[in-house]
Amino acid sequence: MSVTLDIQQPQPFDLVGSTILIAGNATAFEGTLSITVSEGHDEYASFTTVGALGLRQFQGAIEIPQGNAFKLSRLFLTLADDTGNENGPSVVIPVLFGPKILDGYQGWQPHVVRPGDTLTKIARQYYGSDAYQPILEANQHVISDPNLIFAGQVLRIPRNDI
Repeated sequence: MSVTLDIQQPQPFDLVGSTILIAGNATAFEGTLSITVSEGHDEYASFTTVGALGLRQFQGAIEIPQGNAFKLSRLFLTLADDTGNENGPSVVIPVLFGPKILDGYQGWQPHVVRPGDTLTKIARQYYGSDAYQPILEANQHVISDPNLIFAGQVLRIPRNDI
């Protein structure tokens, strides 16, 4: 049987919460995909079913418990059809874990950078303080230098008050 894993959600570097939703198209041995979330210090595992005959759409989720031992905000979500073969195909997707970026994380909102914006100015607008670190971490895949943001860039602003 040929195996297909076409993961449509989450996309690389999506900002996720404690419940990570997963969706795509797949075929899997005995209709099961294993799900693992890790960052090198801690790991959580689950599974989802996809149907064993032909390519099927699927949806699944994995819950990351509060009080987890994650030390980093960048996690690696691995989906694998290894129920029949421990060396079966897999897909690894890096995601950014909102609860590690901002205490009480509930979601994010987009902010279009305007001329004259700085990360500090944006942090004051949304958080009432100069603490721009959550914005930098939530956008680490597009901001390499906190002093270089550009008008027109769309940044994700983590929120704990949504």
